[in-house]
Amino acid sequence: MARTLTGPARHEADIRKSRFLALAAPVDDPAAAQAFLDGHRDPQATHNCWAWQVGDQYRFSDDGEPGGTAGRPILQAIQSQGCDRVAVLVIRWFGGIKLGTGGLVRAYGGTAAECLRLADKTELRDECQVRCICPYPELDRVQARLLAAGARIEAAEFDAQGVIWTLAVAKAEAAALESLYIDQTRGQGSWQVSSDAGGQPR
Repeated sequence: MARTLTGPARHEADIRKSRFLALAAPVDDPAAAQAFLDGHRDPQATHNCWAWQVGDQYRFSDDGEPGGTAGRPILQAIQSQGCDRVAVLVIRWFGGIKLGTGGLVRAYGGTAAECLRLADKTELRDECQVRCICPYPELDRVQARLLAAGARIEAAEFDAQGVIWTLAVAKAEAAALESLYIDQTRGQGSWQVSSDAGGQPR
């Protein structure tokens, strides 16, 4: 199962007089990945190389290093550790000794991999989104049972009949949660799977 980071991580290495600093963070979408990179790149550094992966989408940049020696090894570090929804920036300050293409691949990929290896991670689960209506008399009990069973309330609206919840639930648990919900509302609540919510941290 894919994993993401629980929070930002960093790892620094000195390799043949060049300083490498890897910064990693969990990201929900490509825009968040780009915002992380824009907010942490160092304009005074020699190179700001990066990669991110969000589901089937990914991008990487060598930022002036020889093609294939920086961005792709960073992406491979993300993928080899089974990570998703992660962005990694590796900043290099050149120390005067050229590393060669093989050395650059090892330096960028290795620094990124060690940063991710040391980071705290959590599993991502496949979720679906559910829209359901719960009558007011059952609200407190049903909410407590759903939360205890792992559902996450993303939105709540209220009308004359009751509360209208938008829930994110694990796909593997959706059928069992529906049975629980119908039982807890004594058949009075409605339950409709509306869309894919994507992978979310547990």
